[in-house]
Amino acid sequence: MLGIFIIVAVVLFCFVGPLLYHTEQVATNLQQADLPPGNGHPLGTTPEGYDVLGRLMVGGQSSIELGLSVAVLSTLIGTVWGAVAGYAGGIVDASAMRIVDALLAIPALVYLLILVNIFRPTLLLLIVIISLLSWLYPARLVRSETLKLREQQYVEAVRVAGGRRRRIIARHIVPNSLSVIAVSATFQVADSILLLALLSFLGLGLPPPAATWGGMLSEGLQYIYQGYWWLVYPAAFCIVITTVAFNFMGDALRDSFDVRLHQL
Repeated sequence: MLGIFIIVAVVLFCFVGPLLYHTEQVATNLQQADLPPGNGHPLGTTPEGYDVLGRLMVGGQSSIELGLSVAVLSTLIGTVWGAVAGYAGGIVDASAMRIVDALLAIPALVYLLILVNIFRPTLLLLIVIISLLSWLYPARLVRSETLKLREQQYVEAVRVAGGRRRRIIARHIVPNSLSVIAVSATFQVADSILLLALLSFLGLGLPPPAATWGGMLSEGLQYIYQGYWWLVYPAAFCIVITTVAFNFMGDALRDSFDVRLHQL
């Protein structure tokens, strides 16, 4: 419940906040640069004159949109891949899992650093790239669940009755794997937000004037020793509280779906 409350609050802050608290986040205003928190600017301003509170709202939009989009897309790809591989078995399963193992052998950050240096980063491009790198873990989880489900009596009954593989996977395997899929998708959101923050922190995120929490954090660290704490801590707080909230939800879903915990 705490995780849900925080996520709802963050979504309202990022998407409803700009409608109530209007700020300029495109054109710079050097006359308002580096102002400390006070009247007119509750969290101060940046070296470019942007209002920090307004920039946190705008920066959070890209993080939330990317996190949710990656969770949906990567979970969809991973579910199909893992379910087909696990149910088919044999050479299909072996080949599919070797591909997954080969891609997992290299950290996702390495792929991201290479690709964002080749292509100009946009939100849509980052969603596609991160999704194509994030489906590997859901695929392994769903494949493991499928190996157990395909031996169940109700699956065997459908198979004996002449049910096609596609129908068995779509009507029996995937629906009964929803607990694993839901938990995985929740953690994917948090991981994607952290990846975007990391890329932005390294200067490889969305180009200016687009705002991201990681980009704000990276820029603010240049001024932390000058006493401009408001350029660092608000962005860091948003990153931490959002990822922790989604992790809370993932833990809660995992516990609620775990039958062994209900038997204790």
